[in-house]
Amino acid sequence: MKVANAPVSFGVFELSDAPPPLSADEMVRALSEAGYEGIDSGPIGYLGTGSELADRLAGNGLLLAGGWVDLRYGDAAAYARGLPALEAALDVFAAAPPAPQGLGPRPTLACSGTPERFARPGGSVPGLPASEWPAYAARVQEAVNRCRDRGLEPAFHHHLGTYVETPEDVERLLELTDVPLCLDTGHLLLAGGDPVAALRAWADRVGHVHIKDGDTKILAQALADGVDLRELMGRGGFAPLGEGELDLPAVVRVLDEIGYAGWIVIEQDTLPGRRTVAQNIADQAANRRKLEELGL
Repeated sequence: MKVANAPVSFGVFELSDAPPPLSADEMVRALSEAGYEGIDSGPIGYLGTGSELADRLAGNGLLLAGGWVDLRYGDAAAYARGLPALEAALDVFAAAPPAPQGLGPRPTLACSGTPERFARPGGSVPGLPASEWPAYAARVQEAVNRCRDRGLEPAFHHHLGTYVETPEDVERLLELTDVPLCLDTGHLLLAGGDPVAALRAWADRVGHVHIKDGDTKILAQALADGVDLRELMGRGGFAPLGEGELDLPAVVRVLDEIGYAGWIVIEQDTLPGRRTVAQNIADQAANRRKLEELGL
């Protein structure tokens, strides 16, 4: 197992008119100095592409662990319009620095958010109708096959605010596809799941792991206040490791028990500007130490 971090821990979700709080060079340097061995791509292009990406990571001793690509699997036309972005992301992953076996970048497939669930995250809003699951899953499988055609093995990330949010949603997706699972402990915890039990139950399908903590009290207050998933992240719904409700020692122990080999990506989703850059860097250094104390 190797440990990476991700730009979302610093509030970098997308490239827009506002510059990210850290430049790409500052990001990779901070994570390298904190003891991480890899990084997720963040928004495609943020860390560079082609030789620029490879040189930036290699110069800081980091590998590319993967990167997020969401598509609208529930809408055939929107899904088709999103495929060029998937191919562009695969171009970036294919140009990453060479990695040891099992540690190549994982295209992290996910569903774009649904308005109803994004507004009320945590599993309280009904999801995809049963009649729509076969077509949804077929599009996921097509995306998986596109990744494999490029020599990359993807993983699907269940996520608050989407059609694959709850443990039941995950079970349905696993039943209808052969995609490996990116198990995210924080998103599963806040969607009513038990990350430790899930790691055991889905052991043969777990291909990528995101470790984050979660605070159900902050989730409950966010729901009571009527704020959405974005504001939940801004309020600290995903807490620093050890400050939420995740049983981190048990997660690490079960990863060893099931023989997991691959990337562990620490994430602490936040919004830009809610904490200073110095605080973000300190948080991720502390998160890395938490896993070091547990032998990772």
